[in-house]
Amino acid sequence: QVQLVESGGGLVQHGGSLRLSCASPDITLNTYNIGWFRQAPEKAREEAREGVSCVNSDGSTYYADSLKGRVNISRDNAKNMVYLQMNNVKPEDTAVYHCATVVLNCVYAVGPNAIGFASWGQGTQVTVSS
Repeated sequence: QVQLVESGGGLVQHGGSLRLSCASPDITLNTYNIGWFRQAPEKAREEAREGVSCVNSDGSTYYADSLKGRVNISRDNAKNMVYLQMNNVKPEDTAVYHCATVVLNCVYAVGPNAIGFASWGQGTQVTVSS
């Protein structure tokens, strides 16, 4: 099991910004497809997992339509980190955000029917106040 560690969540006001970070002591992140998915507290089932963004090992990026223009995924290869920058956040963005290795092309790992997540961390809570 690959260990992934998310950080950067917290309480943020509607319209604010924050950056989530993903690190791993086990793998070199830029050799994997890495995605972010979120799970709202009232939706604990796997079916309620929404893919937010994903970066393939080749650097191509994908975003959920509902978040396009408000989020940006990036990698820092020197630090072995993957980031998710979230801007203009909304109350409906409140969720636990997880980074994960993705075994399919990232095109399948975004949106409400995202699939392909293999290993993920404990997540980081993002709470947006209205």
